[in-house]
Amino acid sequence: MNKKIMIVDDEQDILTSLKTVFKHQDYDVITVDNGGDCITELEKGFKGVILVDIMMPGMDGWQTIREIVKKGLINNVAIGIITGKGTKNHQDMDGLSCYIYDYFSKPLNIKELVRSIDGCQIFLNERVI
Repeated sequence: MNKKIMIVDDEQDILTSLKTVFKHQDYDVITVDNGGDCITELEKGFKGVILVDIMMPGMDGWQTIREIVKKGLINNVAIGIITGKGTKNHQDMDGLSCYIYDYFSKPLNIKELVRSIDGCQIFLNERVI
């Protein structure tokens, strides 16, 4: 399986920066700026790591994750949270923590982010159905 990542964030500079970082790490990168487009990519068959921003207009990150689970699109994906809120203790996270493999606060530590994503990608490659 190729290394794949989908970045979901409403900030274009975040999408552009992370796309560049992960392209240099030999990832196939998809960027979308909202939760609805994330769901569409999953319905088209995306498998890999998803980095979801929490604070987005319309469908926020929590709603996006709930929709992924509700639609049964959680197989063969791993979800990481990226947020400017700076804490893992969100009341909205109730019932979703089992679907989230890691949590990254902005500003992002790129080395830590890449290391975590690489580890998660190895795990995904071993369990893909």
